[in-house]
Amino acid sequence: MSNHHHEVPSLLGRVAATMSGAIGRVREDLAGADPVVRRSEHADFQSNAALPLAKRVGVKPRDLAADLAAALDVDADPVIASAETSGPGFLNITVADAVIWEQVAARLADGRVGVGTPEVGRRAVVDYSAPNIAKEMHVGHLRTTIIGDSIARVLGFLGADVLRQNHLGDWGTQFGMLIQYLDEHPDAAWHSDELAGDTSAVSALDTLYRSARAKFDSDPEFADRSRARVVALQAGDPATTAVWKDIVAESERSFRAIYDRLNVLLTPEDSVGECGW
Repeated sequence: MSNHHHEVPSLLGRVAATMSGAIGRVREDLAGADPVVRRSEHADFQSNAALPLAKRVGVKPRDLAADLAAALDVDADPVIASAETSGPGFLNITVADAVIWEQVAARLADGRVGVGTPEVGRRAVVDYSAPNIAKEMHVGHLRTTIIGDSIARVLGFLGADVLRQNHLGDWGTQFGMLIQYLDEHPDAAWHSDELAGDTSAVSALDTLYRSARAKFDSDPEFADRSRARVVALQAGDPATTAVWKDIVAESERSFRAIYDRLNVLLTPEDSVGECGW
């Protein structure tokens, strides 16, 4: 495959240019008018130009469409194989087979399949799946991850400066609850290097959080200690912050394994937490 790149004009663009030339030949006073070419369910393309243009110059749309079809029939341009009038003045256009193969060949011969870089000079920010720290991703995150990555890849291919962002939910009462529970259960295993088999850190933390939540709801004293832990976290208490950072790091490692498996472009540097630390 060749490495040199040049944009291949679209088939629709080529048909529109041919149509535009026919309009100028049929009515000089309409030269340069929009040929209004669209994809069609009835043919390869459809030109709706005859309706607005006929109104502009005071002729019947069907008559103008017939004149345009006749002009295209004698056209030496090889793009359009046939043009037939339909309805109130539409033109159904069939493209020559050879032109379709020509388009395919031109795209195959180009390293970028003939696609240009219209987004050069633009910055695009793409927001990804936004999972929550210490919680497993669910099927809803799959959609935003894959769609986000697809958008990032397409925009990047078109030349944009793509800024990928993955906003992690990493703050709130649940962390006071979880950190307090971990502090009171030092033997709980949740680091990836302590876990066996397919269990991930977020899976283990999710389970521990459920236990913490149950204790929070049933034990008022634990609930008070958890609330105090939230205050300590917000105040930047070193011991509490260290555990919180550890939870974030382990969660990100778990997410990274999933992102790698999905082959998405996200990196740890693309993650942004709510608290800004």
